[in-house]
Amino acid sequence: MTDAPMTASTNDYRYAQNRFVSVGKIRFAYRELGPRGGIPLVLLNHWGAVLDNFDPRIVNGLATSHHIIALDYQGIGLSGGTAPLTIDEMARDVIAVVGKLGFATVDLMGFSLGGFVAQDVVLKAPGLVRKLILTGTGPAGGAGIERVGAVSWPLILKGMLTLRDPKTYLFFTSSTTGRRSAKDFLARLKERQLDRDKDPTPRAFLRQLSAIKAWGRQAPQDLGRIGIPVLVANGDNDIMVPTSNSHDLARRMPNAELVIYEDAGHGGIFQYHTEFVPKALAFLAA
Repeated sequence: MTDAPMTASTNDYRYAQNRFVSVGKIRFAYRELGPRGGIPLVLLNHWGAVLDNFDPRIVNGLATSHHIIALDYQGIGLSGGTAPLTIDEMARDVIAVVGKLGFATVDLMGFSLGGFVAQDVVLKAPGLVRKLILTGTGPAGGAGIERVGAVSWPLILKGMLTLRDPKTYLFFTSSTTGRRSAKDFLARLKERQLDRDKDPTPRAFLRQLSAIKAWGRQAPQDLGRIGIPVLVANGDNDIMVPTSNSHDLARRMPNAELVIYEDAGHGGIFQYHTEFVPKALAFLAA
């Protein structure tokens, strides 16, 4: 596909084109926006997420000064192939896609499952990533990660019964602020009207959950090898990937900074997007 004309819309995630890059026989879907040139920031998202699950306020905020590439995992959304059963395979896919797009160096930001994948990318390809942002995530073998499914299913059911998106309960606290933040976040995810991504299939959703469980049961990795600058962010009450994992990550990586948001859950960066975006931009610029 050709590049979109450089108009105001190229800095608005609502209008970013669905693009595709093939690695072997697998076609990966992605969107890009922001100024070209410089080191791109690659975004990796959560369990069951497609391109329309990236928070447009965060993407647009980061795209003011960075070339953003938001990626669909294999077997998810408009990407081809079959959803991998391991973080290892997802990380290899990301490394291959970045190479195919022609980048020798990238910055990497992973939320939740994306944070698992991002850590593994850095360990597998140490020279590839300049700076790393890990949000709502945890290390291999981290506390409570293998229980993500056990924690999530009752709240997914609650969402069905109350006719609310389960992310209301999974990503946000039950306080007045948490509920309002959930409503605002879910409204933002619906702003894009045209050329939306495909919803994940139940099979892909379950295969990704298997990968998450395996990550939770995996032997810890040597995070001391990650010497690049790292920004770790989470809410103080993450029920999906317990907040203690964010503290653990920051302790184990020698050049890490930790930000914890009050009265916030797994989706702390979505609730505090007005604080998180300037923090992330300053971190990337330092």
